[in-house]
Amino acid sequence: MNILAAPIRILAVDDHPILREGIRALINNQPDLSLVAEGSNGQEALVQYRSHRPNVTLMDLQMPLMDGIEAITTIRSEFPDARIIVLTTFAGDVLAQRALKAGALAYVLKGLVRKELLDTIRAVHRGLKRIQADVAAQIAHHTGEVPLTAREIEVISLAASGNSNKRIGVKLSINEETVKGHMTNILAKLGARDRTHAVTLALRRGIIEL
Repeated sequence: MNILAAPIRILAVDDHPILREGIRALINNQPDLSLVAEGSNGQEALVQYRSHRPNVTLMDLQMPLMDGIEAITTIRSEFPDARIIVLTTFAGDVLAQRALKAGALAYVLKGLVRKELLDTIRAVHRGLKRIQADVAAQIAHHTGEVPLTAREIEVISLAASGNSNKRIGVKLSINEETVKGHMTNILAKLGARDRTHAVTLALRRGIIEL
């Protein structure tokens, strides 16, 4: 490492001030890294990126106003060379694949920030990709499975919010039997025992959010 070179300029975006404070403390102790800007949502991420043009951006996924996936997509559409690391509490394969498809180069779980973040920042700055082993294992485990359709995702999302099949039908303008059919397909695709298990699996994998 050449500490005489210009430090890697970093933008950190997360809606939790305590996490940003921890990241700031980590980075401030590294002579080759510099935290140049922070944001608390996707909209601020875009503004700060345009203003500071950081070398590496740390991006949370679940944030108000504009989530991380939309922010990554928007930033990468304007700045195709943007190097973005996702920081999240969710190891779900579907959410991870969405982030990577949007253009993220790395996916780091917040519980491993102190152990892995600094090396990941340096690797991504060099143009490398980094996906943690447990996330990669989740992606590999579900590779080849038939994904839920857009309608099935709507159904399981409404079920997660506590709606009955009848109420889901009303909200989606379909009959209750059609909802039951969708739910049967959802259980089969997710390998779920019942409706509650299906909701749990969908949340864990990042298929839906509450």
